[in-house]
Amino acid sequence: MRHIFFSFLLLFWLISVPRNTLAAEYKPESVQSPNSALQPASKSFYKSASLLVQQQINLIARIEQALSQPDANRMRAVRGQLTIQVKATEGFLKYQYNSPKALCTPTDSSTRLPKTSQLTVEQIQIYCSLYASSSKLSNLAPLLDRLLSRRGELALVRELPLVSGERQSDPVLSIALTQYPNLGKPAIPFSTWEPIPPNPPLLIGITAKTAIADYVPPRQPTIAPPAEALTTLETALQLLATAQTAFPPDIKFNDPRENFTKLDRFAYDLDPQEPQIYAKFLTSPNTGIFRVLPHTAYNRPLNTLQNRLQPSVSDRYPFPSLGEAKGGFTPSLALVMVGDNFQLKQQGLDYNFMVNVGDIPLEKLDAKLQVISPQTRKFFLNYQPPKQLKALQVEQRRFVTGKNQQFNHQVILAGAKSELNRTYLVRSLQFQLPEIIVTGQPLTPTQRRHLDQLQQMHSSDIIFAFRPVRRRSDGSYTVLWRVLNQLPAPQIEDLENYVKF
Repeated sequence: MRHIFFSFLLLFWLISVPRNTLAAEYKPESVQSPNSALQPASKSFYKSASLLVQQQINLIARIEQALSQPDANRMRAVRGQLTIQVKATEGFLKYQYNSPKALCTPTDSSTRLPKTSQLTVEQIQIYCSLYASSSKLSNLAPLLDRLLSRRGELALVRELPLVSGERQSDPVLSIALTQYPNLGKPAIPFSTWEPIPPNPPLLIGITAKTAIADYVPPRQPTIAPPAEALTTLETALQLLATAQTAFPPDIKFNDPRENFTKLDRFAYDLDPQEPQIYAKFLTSPNTGIFRVLPHTAYNRPLNTLQNRLQPSVSDRYPFPSLGEAKGGFTPSLALVMVGDNFQLKQQGLDYNFMVNVGDIPLEKLDAKLQVISPQTRKFFLNYQPPKQLKALQVEQRRFVTGKNQQFNHQVILAGAKSELNRTYLVRSLQFQLPEIIVTGQPLTPTQRRHLDQLQQMHSSDIIFAFRPVRRRSDGSYTVLWRVLNQLPAPQIEDLENYVKF
């Protein structure tokens, strides 16, 4: 009997309690009367409004990233965040004034707001900018839904035995097709999804086996964000920028774009003060400063999809140029860290050799290498590269592996162990082979008439030195470099033997 009495008492209390007590509505701290059309202006207005403005700025940055990524989960996440953000903004606006549209409709400023309003002109500007930007963002919802469906989802519907606690009517988990392009095909071992190294030596006129039998590398997607979405996001940002100007000076906002740029530079670029520290050295011709990254920074992680239109690390932070561009060919200092060794990236027929010459300042080196030991100087200045393509390929492997070398009775490699405050002497030979040689495709009748032009090759032979002056915890180095000698460009005399007619 006692339980029945308490049940009736609880029901009576629920009916008598005001609805706003139970509803999860937005309430500023300074609200005195929830029935008033316009709440008094106070510090809580700026606090709540600034939080919403910052959340919208952050959301816009996340939407921009999701639009250019193949991961459907990113799109799904920002779609849900957009709904939450729009609802939160609507709750704030309606609690400040019950009709945002009427308040923010362009009219004469003297009649825009009732005379009983306690909102200042700056607060009205913030209010209406938030309303306009939120309206813009809410228009993105249908577009995000369409894009999410285009990214593709496939339900795994199979005749499988039910597990404990599962029912036949339970929904089936869906997965994104873009993340699993090989569904229905035989499984490939995880660790061998892509062959290593990512840049194998270029083999011409030689039939070589692939690292994995019948291996076909996965094709990376090309994703261009819709122009209408980018326009909407940019308009919303401009409206939020208008709102920011109306806040008190002590309220600051963070720009995720700027933060991302700063973090990206911190991870891959020089520190701003480093060029200033070595400004005197950098005033000399043919010198520079460069951050040498681990080679993994330039490789796409295994088993991941990336948008091919997004700039890579080498696109954002290109290797230094060692000479003038000729016919689209520019010799570069493609220096990377492989373990504890400095190495130049192997591209095509390019090859090099380097030697640690000790603690010799770069300023003391010259084109004749007079301060270098006679044996090393003679080898660097007198070495002659082969003039046949096959011999060049053999020479490239010889410097990489150190096998079968007859160079002054010592082994000289394409890399050297890294040490701070030591100078490394490098001779770099770089080639840009004609496209008809690289592709190995038979010539068309039109191409045969321009064979001389199609066989033109660009190359460079440069002696330079670099000196690591700082090592970071991630294994990267800051190095100073200087070009010492520009030797005659090497030639390949038997290219016509590799042209397919």
